[in-house]
Amino acid sequence: MENFEETEETNALPENETPVEQPEIKLIVTEDIRSYLYDMAKWTKFLGIFGFVISALLVMFAFGATAFIAVLSKYSPGTQLGSLGAGFIMVYFIFLALLYFYPSLMLFKHATAAQKAVLFGDQLSLSTSMSNLKSFFKFWGILLIVLIAMYVLIFVFAGIAGIAGTAMGGH
Repeated sequence: MENFEETEETNALPENETPVEQPEIKLIVTEDIRSYLYDMAKWTKFLGIFGFVISALLVMFAFGATAFIAVLSKYSPGTQLGSLGAGFIMVYFIFLALLYFYPSLMLFKHATAAQKAVLFGDQLSLSTSMSNLKSFFKFWGILLIVLIAMYVLIFVFAGIAGIAGTAMGGH
C-alpha cells in the first residue's frame, strides 16, 4: 500500500504501441527579443515614474483644492463649489491618485524585473516581470468593464428619467 502509484487508465496505450515522448516546449529568447524587452522596459519605467508624479500631483491638488475651497467659502458663502464640500473633493482626488498609483507601480515593477531579466539572464525576474505586466492589463481591463457598466447604467437611468419626465409632462 505504501508504494501505490495512481495511474490513469484513460491514457493507456494498446499493448503493441510504445509511448512516444513529447518534446518539452521551450520558449527561446533571441537577442532581438532581449533588445525589444530592454527597450520596452526603459519606456515602461518612464511611464511608471510619470504615473507616480501624476499621483503625487493629484494628492497635492486634493489638499490644495480643500484649502482653496475653504478660503472661497469664507469670502463667498453659499457658492456652489463650497456646498459640494471640500471633504468630498479631497476624497475624490485622493481616490483618483490611488487609482493611478497602482498601475504605475505595476509598470515600474515590470520594468525593473524585465531589465534585471535581460541584463542577468534571470528566468525568475522575467516571470515576475510578466506577472506584473499581466496585473497591469488585468487592472485596466477590470476598470474598463466597470466604466462600461456605469455608462450603460447611466444611459438606462437617463432613458427611464426621460420617459418618466415625458409621461408626467403630458398630463
